[in-house]
Amino acid sequence: MAKILLAEDDPSVRGFVSRALEMDGHEVVVTEDGGLAAEAALEHNGEFDLLLSDIKMPVMDGIALSLSIAAQYPDITILLMTGFADQRERAHGLDALVHDVVPKPFTLADIRAKVAEALEGREVEKETLAKKFGA
Repeated sequence: MAKILLAEDDPSVRGFVSRALEMDGHEVVVTEDGGLAAEAALEHNGEFDLLLSDIKMPVMDGIALSLSIAAQYPDITILLMTGFADQRERAHGLDALVHDVVPKPFTLADIRAKVAEALEGREVEKETLAKKFGA
């Protein structure tokens, strides 16, 4: 299973999402904002398969976090979530960096499916690169 970095400032959403991902066997490192998530990425040497972040957060928002993570650890797949339409539009400017934006509110099944899809896309991309470069 995957190692996931979760950045979400709302405690109830953070707990809900963390439990959902752990149900699927993922290891989840939970943070309360983008600044703490950036620190966690550094502490773990970027050894995450997926960054799952809210967009609108204090300290460092999900857009700034995504830019930072993508620059430092380009192999981490990024999946964002938001309940604000204007924030979703901001994220779509990052199409090359962000796998998808999950609209809130979402169900347990929704978030589990979106994470599975993002991780599956990551594996397909790795296989394609391996074939292309003979690794």
